[in-house]
Amino acid sequence: MSDFQAIADRVEIEALRAEFTDAAMMRDRARLASLFTHDGALRMPNIPAEMVGREQIRSVGERLQSQWDFFVQNTHPGAIQLDGDTATGRAYMQELARTLDGREVLNYAVYHDRYQRTGEGWKFSERVYEVRYLDTTPLAGGAPVDPQATPFADQASEQRLERTAAALTAHGFTVEILDDAAAARTRVKDLIPEGASVFTGASETLRLSGIDEDINTSGRYESVKARSTTMDRATQSAEIWRMIACPDVIVGSVAAVTETGSLVAASASGSQLAGYSGAAPRAIWIVGAQKVVPDLSTALRRVEDHCLPLENERAMKAYGRPSALNRLLILNAEPHPGRGTVLLLREAIGF
Repeated sequence: MSDFQAIADRVEIEALRAEFTDAAMMRDRARLASLFTHDGALRMPNIPAEMVGREQIRSVGERLQSQWDFFVQNTHPGAIQLDGDTATGRAYMQELARTLDGREVLNYAVYHDRYQRTGEGWKFSERVYEVRYLDTTPLAGGAPVDPQATPFADQASEQRLERTAAALTAHGFTVEILDDAAAARTRVKDLIPEGASVFTGASETLRLSGIDEDINTSGRYESVKARSTTMDRATQSAEIWRMIACPDVIVGSVAAVTETGSLVAASASGSQLAGYSGAAPRAIWIVGAQKVVPDLSTALRRVEDHCLPLENERAMKAYGRPSALNRLLILNAEPHPGRGTVLLLREAIGF
């Protein structure tokens, strides 16, 4: 092998390792998987996790990264030993991470690599991740909060919608990406059997789309909201709450949906939250494209900085008093597959 070829091989392998870190930081698991040979393996015994083949590296990786609140990976170059069309090497890692359930880690690790020259260039045939130091002391810092960084009224791109749908699906939700509110209105009619008892959570999305009117005034369903207005709240409040919590189907929206696969709902009264969280056998959420946010911390910021002021304005006009962020529900997963359906729209609607 010429000195020039050896230099070129080393440069390409270093670029491969840098591409891995970039794909991990950008949460682009499809790109990360493409850096491996078709039968390549990514082994992480300390996690523990083992993925063989590009599809498994992509799908298992998406499940793991969906648990992150934030993640930072720094790569430090290590040795490379060339041997014709194969090579071995090491890369040294420093990582900071916080998961959605609050676990925090600082670790130093080594990737033990095997590389293969292919028709697509150098690829990983194997990466074995060995943790050398682990610190689970709570991290002092976090992702910076910039109120201008995330325009909460902007529609998410198709790529972000697909990433969000994939994460929700991995968490047990049934997800459909639809063009607009009109398509969601038609789909809701298909999803709810005629005669079912249905409760609609207070939602500008439902009102503006016409779904609220379809459910509560069409006569097609047994409207819990319509029936509750005829009951005495002083003497029948317990019965009203039971009806609201346990209809056949609850339909509503959320304040935010994360690209990591969580739904966030906020409420002043909490009337819809029991049904959302599991009391209702079926739940359907219609979510506009502007509600997609990167992670849970941004979702909570969207609730307070964007949704609450708009809801306050609506409540003042409707009731003569402001709203309040009295109750907050975070749905990180649906433990009963098929119960919760998310209709994710390509257009913005609601708050």
